[in-house]
Amino acid sequence: MQITGNMILITGGGSGIGRGLAEAFHKLGNQVIIAGRRKQVLDETTAANPGMKSAILNIEDAKSIREFAAQMAADYPSLNVLINNAGIMKMEKLLSQQENLEDAEATITTNLLGPIRLTAALLPLFQKQPHATIMTVSSGLAFLPLAMTPTYCATKAAIHSYTLSLRYQLQKSNIEVLELAPPYVATGLTDQSANDPRAMPLADFLSEVMEIIKTQPTPNEILVERVKQLRFAEKSGHFDAAFKGLNEAMAGDH
Repeated sequence: MQITGNMILITGGGSGIGRGLAEAFHKLGNQVIIAGRRKQVLDETTAANPGMKSAILNIEDAKSIREFAAQMAADYPSLNVLINNAGIMKMEKLLSQQENLEDAEATITTNLLGPIRLTAALLPLFQKQPHATIMTVSSGLAFLPLAMTPTYCATKAAIHSYTLSLRYQLQKSNIEVLELAPPYVATGLTDQSANDPRAMPLADFLSEVMEIIKTQPTPNEILVERVKQLRFAEKSGHFDAAFKGLNEAMAGDH
């Protein structure tokens, strides 16, 4: 991935990993547009980073995504990087869900359908650019699921699979496809993660990620060292033990 001279759209760019990536790319001289639902959060981020742009996006609504993409193409015809970062993570007790599947359905809509819809809507614009990049944000939990967040983990596994297929279909095009798979990072994605000592500090995560992105060629999967025990648990032959260990450790908190 070229690390400067881009026009970059980052969904969920007002907080957490999205904001961190936005600020890192902004400092490298890229034009960054952050998108999300919460105007106040977007405004706070752009105010702290003069020159950064923002746009409201309802990632759950298919019609809104199409309209948003058309507006992006009109306002930013040189847009050439999409980072599909927006996501939600909900704890689910499957035995008590019964007919109330609102959390599961919202998670699928935001984490899976949202990136698929936005990618599809922006592909015609990206095909016109000299070089373009699509980055999906999956998770270490795509490869070793946390049982208390079953739908979240399933959507991240699906995004990993989708990314593989997208990369294969675009391999002869001008569009590079990357996947960022974070470990447990202190972002506030869940109520406890912001202050959990077990979570990787956000600044450390971002520093390691940006160093990997600067590598030429950038690897298809952007993996910090801390996530590799999840990513390669099955390959290493330790999946069952790692799955049990992860879930027993986290179950103690709930």
